[in-house]
Formats: sequence, structure tokens, C-alpha cells
Amino acid sequence: MMTMPRLILAGDRSSAGKTTISTGLMSILHESGLKVQPFKVGLDYIDPSYHSLVTGRQGENLDGFLMSGEAIVEAFQHSAEGADIAIIEGVRGLYEGLEAVSDVGSTAQIAKILKAPVILVLDAQSITRSTAAIVKGYKDFDRGISFKGVILNKVGSERHAEKARTAIEKYTGVEVLGAIPRNKGMSLTMRHLGLIPAREGASRVGDFEARISKIKAIIKEHVNIDRLVEIAKAAPRLKARKQSIFIKENDAGVRIGVALDEAFNFYYKDNVDLLTLKGAEVVYFSPLHDREIPDVDGLMIGGGYPEFFAGELSDNSSMRKSIAEASANGMPIYAECGGMMYLVRALEDENGKRYDMVGAMDGVASMKHIRHIGYVAGQFEKDTPIGAKGSFFKGHEFHYSIITDIPPDARFAYRMDRGIGIKDGMDGMMVNNTLGSYTHLHAASYVPFAKKFVESCVEYKEQ
Repeated sequence: MMTMPRLILAGDRSSAGKTTISTGLMSILHESGLKVQPFKVGLDYIDPSYHSLVTGRQGENLDGFLMSGEAIVEAFQHSAEGADIAIIEGVRGLYEGLEAVSDVGSTAQIAKILKAPVILVLDAQSITRSTAAIVKGYKDFDRGISFKGVILNKVGSERHAEKARTAIEKYTGVEVLGAIPRNKGMSLTMRHLGLIPAREGASRVGDFEARISKIKAIIKEHVNIDRLVEIAKAAPRLKARKQSIFIKENDAGVRIGVALDEAFNFYYKDNVDLLTLKGAEVVYFSPLHDREIPDVDGLMIGGGYPEFFAGELSDNSSMRKSIAEASANGMPIYAECGGMMYLVRALEDENGKRYDMVGAMDGVASMKHIRHIGYVAGQFEKDTPIGAKGSFFKGHEFHYSIITDIPPDARFAYRMDRGIGIKDGMDGMMVNNTLGSYTHLHAASYVPFAKKFVESCVEYKEQ
């Protein structure tokens, strides 16, 4: 059995304040001397970047559509090893998921799988007694949830907070653990796909640290931190699973370059961890700042915001040439979304200005303000550096770009049964041993990913 203090901060809706409160709480606990392991429900890269920044531990994603219950427990225990407490930020409203009549993909599903106590962050703006009706509905909707408390957010005054607290505790028996006043300081800057990633926020937003400090001060004043820790410590023992995914294998003797900088930083923790566990050495490099790729046997270029750094990426011609030559030589290269946008011939911004990109694959990444977001599922139509023909996968996509000027003889590796992809229900454009897609994969969901990619790098090195 596994003992790990843990709790989930869930919202009554999107924009209830989960991310701000979760990040502030994690930072407060970290500064108190606790080793805090952050988790995020759902397929979000940006919120975990804030969690990682304030805890010093890489944030982990947990998703009940992509991952089996067994994989979720494995991923949880793998990342929580060595931590004192796990804080899990939910996604959207507590019960929001893939379907109307099941909890698949929801925060509630993760709460039940991990037997984690739930604290509801409730947007109380302009309501008092009605908060009790909302809390009662959330508490009674699914009795399988360990519903342990409420944090009221965006309250207008002490009187407002007291009326809501009295109503909730009288009519529901649920403990109110805090009431946070409406305050412009309780916010983190937004961008078209969500919050600005912490890596960029810390380097480009001058008042970033000041924002975090103000958030922490407000939470310390208005939330019962000690009680939250007590609730986390009272979480029931969780039956530990024998690891079947996160198994360390022998050194494969290969190095995989992973792009990491302000432009490319969307990675799931498990994807990088599993490359290491399958025997590869991970070497980070920057397409923005380095002049060429390091001495490696494969490359992974994750998502991000290359459109905001198009000029700088284009100006770094020596890096672009280095990657193009590696692709032409057959090096295994895997790129997701923003990484794929970097690998095509050009990137066109929203004003129609084009910037030269790597050119390893033909096509133009064009910003069109057409949002594609959601789960995807499909099948490999071809053998690739990360999976064999006939394999099935689940993943997700979220992007505002499209790929245009695609040649008629372009090769696609994925047939999409769910999702948009690049063109006509196909995704995973391939040239040589280079694979680029809008689909984001999670290595604890599509389990062959890490082992197959490492094997592809071994084959390339031995040529």
C-alpha cells in the first residue's frame, strides 16, 4: 500500500480560479519545507509549467481518456516518489469530461481512481445563499467523491464571505476552508491557448515573481493552509501498482536531443522520463539560441509558440541547416504541433508575413485563428520512428494554425478516427525518418512510444 498525502483542487467551472490558487498553495507548501509533487488533470502543458516553477519538481499530467486506471496509478506513484505531498489541480468543472453521462476524462474520475480528497474552488461572485445549493449539488451528484471542503473565490466583502460560509456549512455540512476576495492580483496573464508558459513568463514578464508573491500573500491570509494539509494527510492508503510502464532498462548507448527554450516547451513529463528509462540519454538544446544541434542520434521537438519567435527562429539559419541535414541523413526526428511548424518550409504569421523555417518537410504553417482543440484517436498507416503500422493511439490536438501548400505526394502516417489532423483526416507527415504531427501523444497512454523511438535511434546510430 502507498501512503502519500494528497488532495485535488477542483473547480465548479472553468475560470473559477483553480490554477492561481493551486499554484499559490504549492508555492506556500514548498517554501514551508515540504517536497510538493504537482499534478494536473487533463492534457495541459501550461498550468504544469507554473507548478514546476514554484515547486522545483516537474509537473505531471493525468488523463482518464488517454490513460487506463492502472496507468494513472503508476504515473502517480512514479512522479510522487520522494515527495511529501501531492497537489492535483483539476480541469474545468469537477464533473466535466468527454461525455454527458460518464466521468471519463474528468477531475472526478481521477479523484476516484486515486482516492483523493476533493476541495472545491467555487466562484462566489454575486451569490451568497446560492453557494450552498451549488455545493450541495456537487457533493450529492457523485457519492464516490471524497468531498472535503470548499474555498470561496471572488467574494466581495467579509459580510459576503460570512453569509456564504454560514449557508454552506448549515445546509451541506461541508467545511469552508477559505474565502478569497476579488482582487486583480489573483490572476496570471492569458494568451490565446491559455496562460503564458512559466518559462516565458519568468523571462519576459517583469512582474511575474511579484504576481506569485502577491497571490501567496492573499492565500495565506484567507485560506486555512494547515487544515488543507491535515485533509491531504488523511487521504486513504492507495494500493500501489507493480510498475509495468516505468521500468528502467539497460543503457541503449544513444543520445536524444530535446528542444527546450521559450519557443518549444510543451512536453509531458512521462515522455521525457520514459526515454531515459528506456536507455537513452536526453540532451537539451535550444533552436532559438544554439547554433546547431548537439551530437545526438535522434531529435524530439515539442510544441510551443514558434509563431511568437518566428523571426528569431528564422534568423538562426545555422540551426535550421543543422536540423535539415540531420533529417536528410535519416536521423529519427519526432515533432509535435509547434515543433512540426518549425520543420516545414515556412511559417506565415497572421498578417501574411512568411519566415523561413527548417524545410525538412514541405508546406507552410499558417496562423489562421481557427481553433482546433480536443481528443484525437487513430491508427498508424505506416511504420514510423515511434510506432509500427497497425498500432492504435489516443492523443489530443490544440492549435490555431493549419498547414498549407502541401505537395500532392505528401506521405501521412496517421489515419485519424477522431480529430482534425493535417489534411483530409490524416496526420503525421513523414519525410525520410522525420515525423511531424498536430497530434500530441502521452507516453503512458501510447506505451510503445519511448521504446520504439529509442530503438529507432539505435538503428540509426548503427548504420
